[in-house]
Amino acid sequence: MADHSPPDTNRGPGTKRGGKSGKVADFRYKRPSRPDGKHGDRRNASRRDGTFTPRPNVAAASPPARRQAYAALDLGTNNCRLLIARPSGENFTVIDAFSRVVRLGEGLAASGKLSDEAMERTLAALQVCAEKLRRRNVRLARSVATEACRRASNGPAFIERVRRETGIMLDIISAQEEARLAVLGCHVLLEEGNGPAIIFDIGGGSTELVLVQPGENVPRIVDWLSVPWGVVSLTDTVEGSDDTETTRLERYCEMRRTVGRSFAEFAERIREHTHSREPIRLLGTSGTVTTLASLHLELPQYDRRAVDGLIVPSQSMRDISTRLSRMSSAERKCLPCIGDDRANLVIAGCAILESILDIWPAEQLGVADRGIREGILRSLIAADAEGERSRATVQRMREQDV
Repeated sequence: MADHSPPDTNRGPGTKRGGKSGKVADFRYKRPSRPDGKHGDRRNASRRDGTFTPRPNVAAASPPARRQAYAALDLGTNNCRLLIARPSGENFTVIDAFSRVVRLGEGLAASGKLSDEAMERTLAALQVCAEKLRRRNVRLARSVATEACRRASNGPAFIERVRRETGIMLDIISAQEEARLAVLGCHVLLEEGNGPAIIFDIGGGSTELVLVQPGENVPRIVDWLSVPWGVVSLTDTVEGSDDTETTRLERYCEMRRTVGRSFAEFAERIREHTHSREPIRLLGTSGTVTTLASLHLELPQYDRRAVDGLIVPSQSMRDISTRLSRMSSAERKCLPCIGDDRANLVIAGCAILESILDIWPAEQLGVADRGIREGILRSLIAADAEGERSRATVQRMREQDV
């Protein structure tokens, strides 16, 4: 789980795959004002945004260092995502970003291996990421791989191939580390309060749930769970017909039962916390919750600024999930913010979300369009700042000895 340097600029990127498609962003992560300290209308819910530990004002060395960038790459079961950012006061500004659906875990549940087609798609996306890392003045980078590479028998071999062909050194992180990074990346969006909270991340190949209590700077992790059910793995495992509403509902109910069984032991462990005197809180980070939040807002197209930090009534998310579960795939494709990429996978996400609400019945759900990558960036920037402070201290001691 060590931090890694960006790809070696002296080595070639290997065979070129795919174009340079993807999303480029230029926005800041900061804490906006809260209107009257209340949530008000749920469709214009207050949002809480994060700040990062400011880099120290170290003489001479600080100004050029602050112009340098930090990068975080998250290779999941369904998506490949990259963020490149620079510290900006107490915040950071994203100067480049990339996201592509690669479906790395497609067919993994049945074969136990990453398919050739999936690896080729993923390598094409990683080539784009490698080029972006080379073009930017990246000071530190960390690249992680999650459930698909953890489960696949050829996962380590694929990681080595990525290193050879792109220069990117992927770190296959544990489910516990994945959960920790997700909490670090989005906890600032938790509703204010002293009650216990669940922060969850519905991925492509797994779902992580983390029970936290208020802490000094970062919430204290009390308990956590990772299950091998994400939108891809659950979709591939629970088969069913899309022909009629009846068969679609049968499949949806079986998905919920499957996830519910995997949550059972954890549900018992956290049951006492659901009876807290303080209201319990819930925060989700995933494509599922951001998609459902977009439908809740009736957005014509996805808008991160409207969704990230939104607080939605849990019942509204259940109602949307029920409506989607009755629709055919063709009907879901026509809905804004879903399209072809999510039409088949969103139902599994809805089943997982409803299963979470079954065991943690919070009245409201916070929505985060951030997670592992932001957690990595927070870690890198904070660690580098601490390193600068240490180097400055050593330098002062040397000067005093002269």
